[in-house]
Amino acid sequence: MGSQVDEVRAASERFYAGLNRMANGDASLLADSWSQGADATAMHPVGGREVGWGKVWDSFQQVAQASTEGRIRLEDQIIRVTGDLAYELGVERGAFKLAGQPAAIDIRVTNIYRREEGTWKIVHHHTDVSPAMVEILNRMLAKS
Repeated sequence: MGSQVDEVRAASERFYAGLNRMANGDASLLADSWSQGADATAMHPVGGREVGWGKVWDSFQQVAQASTEGRIRLEDQIIRVTGDLAYELGVERGAFKLAGQPAAIDIRVTNIYRREEGTWKIVHHHTDVSPAMVEILNRMLAKS
């Protein structure tokens, strides 16, 4: 079981490397971490729910277009594996600029992974809603 946990931890590290790059304007690395099926889902800190890889991918690209100077880390990580499914709990902490406005991150997160063709991929990402990020997004939308 230990090696499966290590494999999921490595998948998590790939995801957070991609998330950090997204927080600096480039979402491209995230595609490698994700299951790209119709059952991929995300519930981001700005609220809402994305269903299907296309919508999840679009949401990450939109955030990347407005993000700079980001640094996000996962703390208090717990990983559990059962067969070809695994989940990860933790707290995402860090900061970045969203549309030029500073946004601190201190939110709980759950990631669900599935083994696909021998590789662990995220199939669901769920965070708490961040009121600060929602406020910045609402200001962005009001200006457009």
